[in-house]
Parts: sequence; C-alpha cells; structure tokens
Amino acid sequence: MSGARGGLRDGLRGALLQVALNGSRGAAEGAAVPLSPGDLARSALEAVAAGAGEVLVHPRTPCGRESLSPRVVGPLLEEMRGAGVRVPLTVPAGVAAEPDPAGRLERVRSWTVLPDRAVVPFAEPGAAELGRALLARGVAVDAVVPLGGGAGPEPLARFLAWAPPERGRVRLVAELAEADPALVAGLRWLPPVPVVLYGREAAAWPVLRLAARCGAGARIGVAQVLRLPDGRPARSNAELVAAAREVREAEGAGPAGGGATATAGSR
Repeated sequence: MSGARGGLRDGLRGALLQVALNGSRGAAEGAAVPLSPGDLARSALEAVAAGAGEVLVHPRTPCGRESLSPRVVGPLLEEMRGAGVRVPLTVPAGVAAEPDPAGRLERVRSWTVLPDRAVVPFAEPGAAELGRALLARGVAVDAVVPLGGGAGPEPLARFLAWAPPERGRVRLVAELAEADPALVAGLRWLPPVPVVLYGREAAAWPVLRLAARCGAGARIGVAQVLRLPDGRPARSNAELVAAAREVREAEGAGPAGGGATATAGSR
C-alpha cells in the first residue's frame, strides 16, 4: 500500500466527482468545448449521465468574456436547470470574471438566480470577504488554494485565517501543480472541511489518480484537460468523466459521482 493510500485515507474520505465544463477554453480549442448556454446544458446532462455528481460552469457573455453579471449568471443557471440538470451547479467568482474585489462583491450581492456553490480563489485579494458574502446569500463556497509549482503558503494561510462560521458549507479545493503526495499530506491536519483535488493539463490525470488513492474528491473536464489518459483527444466532457470513473475505480476509489466528499482534519 502506498504512503498516499495508507497515510491519507485516515484523514481524507469521499468519492465526489465534479465536471468542469468550459473554464477559460474557447472555440479555437476544439469541438469538445461547449460554448452556448444550450451546449453547456447538454454537456452537463451528458457528463452527469456518465457519472459526474456536480457541475462547474463558467458563465460567459455572448462575446465570450467571463462574467459575474446577474444578466449572464442567472439565464445560464436557468437554462441548465430547465434542461434537467439536477446536480449542484457551481460558478467561479474570481478575477477572470471581475478584476476588482469590490466589483466582485457587488456582483454576487446582485445575483437574482443563485448557484449552489461558488469558487473563491484564495490566491486573489478580497477572498475572505467574498466568501462571507456568498455564505450570507446561501451560496456554499469552494475555497481554491494552489499547492506546489511555486505557489507560496499565503493562499492556504489566508484560508486558515478566514475561519468561516459555517464550515459545513465550505470546501477546500486544492489545485496541485503535480501529483505529489507530500502536497496533500498536511491537509488532514487542517480544520474538518471537505477536500477536492485537481490538476491542469499534464497534471490533470496524475492528480485525479492521487485523489482516488487519497480518498479525496476530484474535478475533471475540458476546463482542466483536453486529452484522455491514453493521450487521445477527448470528444466531450462526458468522455472525460467516463474515463475518470474508470481511473478512480481502478485505484479503488469506488464509483464516481456525488458521494461524500473527502474531509480534511478528521482522523
């Protein structure tokens, strides 16, 4: 039994699989990237049918710019829910959608249709206040903290200093630069919040395997990677989710989907 499997399963438990539908991708990056609200809804339905338990979607204006405007976020969420997407929906609330911290607060406070969760990058300014504003509106928070690859300790320190009063509605989402078990080992000593791990591009599949060995939740989708584990181009988010299920089951994580997410701090 590997050190990751033996040491971390004591503190990280769960099998959540979240699909990230689009991220910062555009039309130039291939047909696998859904663009319109209708395409995003269809992609979400297919990914859920393939085994995803949650959906992360980046709302965009008609010209393709990420946005937190209620005129963009609300119609997209309504399109997806109206199409039959019944799993939790998450949207990002970061610099890419609104560079100004005060502007981000204003935007989320003006939402008329609420997502189930929102992503708050703790490497960006104003994260703690934004997280509190989201919780006050009834929106759960995915606190993103980068680990490795030159990321310093500040984002994790900001998260620890935040100490939200409603930890049951907060997750720690660790973006790993590489699939190094040492990057994850310390998470079991953190406050008892659920944990999701993910990587990007070349790190995406190795980190997903590490998440399975650790018993952590995971994220996959064209926002993270455009190729399958064997290097073939992915044709859809559903194909990536199906491949992720196979990888996780091979690593002994059990079926993917919306099971209990891994928890840091429990031993």
